Amino acid sequence: MNMPLKSPTSSSPYLVTPGEGPVYHAFGEESRFHLTGQQTGGRLTMWTAITPPNGGPPPHRHAREDEWFVVRKGQFEFFLNGQWHAAPPGTTVYLPRGCVHTFRNSGDRDGELLISTSPSGFETYFAECADVFNQPGPPDMEAIAAISDRHGIEFVQPA
Repeated sequence: MNMPLKSPTSSSPYLVTPGEGPVYHAFGEESRFHLTGQQTGGRLTMWTAITPPNGGPPPHRHAREDEWFVVRKGQFEFFLNGQWHAAPPGTTVYLPRGCVHTFRNSGDRDGELLISTSPSGFETYFAECADVFNQPGPPDMEAIAAISDRHGIEFVQPA
């Protein structure tokens, strides 16, 4: 059961039980949000991403958030510092804002990542992107680019 906040701008203890929290489908992934800025006073966002084989976002960088991952299930590879790195279950990856990065599920089954960003805001980004991805037909990538730009996310071609 969710424990309410004292106010939306201050953080107080918060408990989220399994199955609570918003779920968004975007970029070919399912993102199950556990903690959002509303619960953390804007300090961080935490979610589980279920990524299909060969799935993962295009290379990008964040202007506003630091991001960290824990590989919980499956085989992943992360692109950071200009090269790919194997990331089996139990691997932790920290990506400070401004660095170009991406990941991909290199296994043959769905993989699971526990992801956090600080400060919060990714829940809003994913909600807006999910609205676009869940429209009939192919996704409007110009709309995704505009949403990304508003959230300080830049898709890039790695050097």
